[in-house]
Amino acid sequence: MDNSEKIIRDFMARQCVKYLLVNSTNEFLVEYNALKENSRYKLTGFSGSTGDALVTPDKIYLFVDGRYHIQADQETDPKAVTVVKLQTGQKFIDEMIKLIPENEPLGLFAKKNSQKMTEEIAQKRKVKLLHPDPLDSKPANNNSDNITLDKKFTGLTSDEKIEKISQNLSENQALYITDLDEVSYLFNMRNFSQNYSAKIKGKALILKDNAVLFTQDKLNILEDFLRTLNKEIYIDKSSINTYDCILIGNRARELKTSPVKTMKSIKTPAEIEHLKDAFSRTDKVMSAIRDFIERNDNLSEFDIAVQVAKEFKKQGATGLSFASIVAKDENSALAHYSKSSPCKVIKNGSLILTDCGGYFEGGLATDITRVFVKGNPTDAHKKIYTTVLKAFLRAYNCNNPQNGYEIDKTVREFFSTQNLDGFVFNHGLGHGIGINVHEYPPNLSASEIAKTPLKDGMVFSIEPGLYKQGSFGVRLENACCVENGKIRSLSKMNYEKKLIDFNLLTEQEKQWLNEFEVK
Repeated sequence: MDNSEKIIRDFMARQCVKYLLVNSTNEFLVEYNALKENSRYKLTGFSGSTGDALVTPDKIYLFVDGRYHIQADQETDPKAVTVVKLQTGQKFIDEMIKLIPENEPLGLFAKKNSQKMTEEIAQKRKVKLLHPDPLDSKPANNNSDNITLDKKFTGLTSDEKIEKISQNLSENQALYITDLDEVSYLFNMRNFSQNYSAKIKGKALILKDNAVLFTQDKLNILEDFLRTLNKEIYIDKSSINTYDCILIGNRARELKTSPVKTMKSIKTPAEIEHLKDAFSRTDKVMSAIRDFIERNDNLSEFDIAVQVAKEFKKQGATGLSFASIVAKDENSALAHYSKSSPCKVIKNGSLILTDCGGYFEGGLATDITRVFVKGNPTDAHKKIYTTVLKAFLRAYNCNNPQNGYEIDKTVREFFSTQNLDGFVFNHGLGHGIGINVHEYPPNLSASEIAKTPLKDGMVFSIEPGLYKQGSFGVRLENACCVENGKIRSLSKMNYEKKLIDFNLLTEQEKQWLNEFEVK
């Protein structure tokens, strides 16, 4: 038993719980939590951005979705960790509950689970709320690096945004904002000192005639404020942690949808202009990486990832929006491969998947994926690449799409008609893009949340992919926006001509490709 497991099991014994959920996130419920602050990583060794662990009397179960099935197997010790591979349509809570006897309570860390999650679990099993997490380390406090954006990047001042929210509140009401994307958006603030993030750390209360921002160093004051504020306090149960919800108690009023979440999903013209510029520079990064691979021999995945960071810096990026994925050959079959290796050297005929993004001065994320080949591709490379390209073109040119669910369905139906030779599409088609590289709304997938209507100003990725374990994978990702009811690509980076089997393309598809400079 390693030290982290011993700490957890000793804690469970003191708390008299036999079942404990160990989370990947922190009290702000962020997706990309630093590994040094990630309890699930400390316990299991799995470094993926999402996926929690259940500790039982004799086992540790790690739950991961289709993006991480292979990676979880590679990073965990099968003697210590049992990987539960969630399939499309399977819900983590449902699968976890099956492992917990009906009469046994589940220990939950109150600061690391949303109120929505806690309530959903409590409907099926007894819950014992716990605090603190014994694997926690003290988070870095970097409030001094917070900056305020110029209106030329945001289109609206913070006061204008807050007014749009507060005008709907009465004197007896307050809105509590705990989602870091929403706080950063509402106050037009960013922090570029952190890896893979531009968000400030803080929470906020919006009142009828005032707005109060509590940065990370003031959260103890916030707790006292919440306990004594004599108002109805509106909360989003999907983003507030249970600890904060308990502080508010019976003054809490549930929001069906956060008004800030809705507002930030519709990008202003200024934000769209910034994104067009940011994606133009991201295209230049990807083009430079293709040339770098073509010009140099004996490059490793790690060498290419380092060059990606250098190219973003050349283009004026303040940092990367996530850890770049550079995956050759069999590693490209891992949808979210995250450990670009210095030992994996590109050879003649190697296929290289590169997924990367950056932050520029306007503080909105970019995200793009392209696949290159060193030298000449195989027939299998060309067939799968072209099939994924055809899927992208169908999704991108959907007629009058109402929501992301419909676009995702178009791609799944197309793949179902193809002879894929064991290759599978095991993730959603796309995600919203904003201050975080993944935001919602919008969403493109087979889930219910993807049925949220697409509106002008929404920005999202379209990224079909096909993967075969032990062989290779192809994913092609463009960031897009909705303009006048039509999907428009923010990325203009071309596709790899030598990987395209033009005999498999229709005349319409060849015409569509012209937008991406394939000649």
